[in-house]
Amino acid sequence: MPGQIGDVAADFTLSSPHHGDVTLSSYRGANSVVLSFHVLDFTGG
Repeated sequence: MPGQIGDVAADFTLSSPHHGDVTLSSYRGANSVVLSFHVLDFTGG
């Protein structure tokens, strides 16, 4: 089922070359967060 505007996203951690590991829950309550996924971006194909 797709999420709806205002739903709480599942927590996850991603690796960043500039900031080390970044965990979504570390931003909860402090900032607005926009999630943007770019499938096949930066793959050269």
